[in-house]
Amino acid sequence: MKTVAVVFADGCEEVEGLSIVDVLRRLDVQVDMVGLASTQITGAHQISLTCAKIIDNSLLDYDLVALPGGKSGAENLRDSQQLRELMVKRNQTGQWVAAMCAAPIALARYGILNGADYTCYPGFERQTKKDAPSGHYRENITVTDKVHQVITSRGPATAWAFAYAIGDALDLDTQDLKHVMLYDYLEDNIQDSL
Repeated sequence: MKTVAVVFADGCEEVEGLSIVDVLRRLDVQVDMVGLASTQITGAHQISLTCAKIIDNSLLDYDLVALPGGKSGAENLRDSQQLRELMVKRNQTGQWVAAMCAAPIALARYGILNGADYTCYPGFERQTKKDAPSGHYRENITVTDKVHQVITSRGPATAWAFAYAIGDALDLDTQDLKHVMLYDYLEDNIQDSL
């Protein structure tokens, strides 16, 4: 069974983190909600979240670690020395990391986006470009860089696309679930309206 940790910090964008948890659990992935400094998290919209544990060395054991955004949540992730050390170790050993919305600022500060293709919430690329000058910013909904083992996405409305990109990177069959959740309907109609 594949395993994923979603790291929640105070000020996180709740829908981004919970969309990952929801979609991947439907795909039979063991998904753990992990708090940055506490098991009790207050999101950006004052939604209380209860995590199973706080970050520790077990983050090195997951198939993928994902970081939801939210400005202050992403800043909390970015400024955590403990999380930085764990994510750098994961990256150095070729393990998947993922971040969306504002959270790529954490990966940029950690040095993980150097040389990588990535995206983020509009405007945050100014900080990512400063901290990861050799990274390649894209305006796609999601960006999966298989060479650097990094998945990124833009913001709250792209949370499902991000969750499915994570599923695809973990070699899961996402097609049936996309149909059951009507995500394929959404994809088709967005393409038709463009």
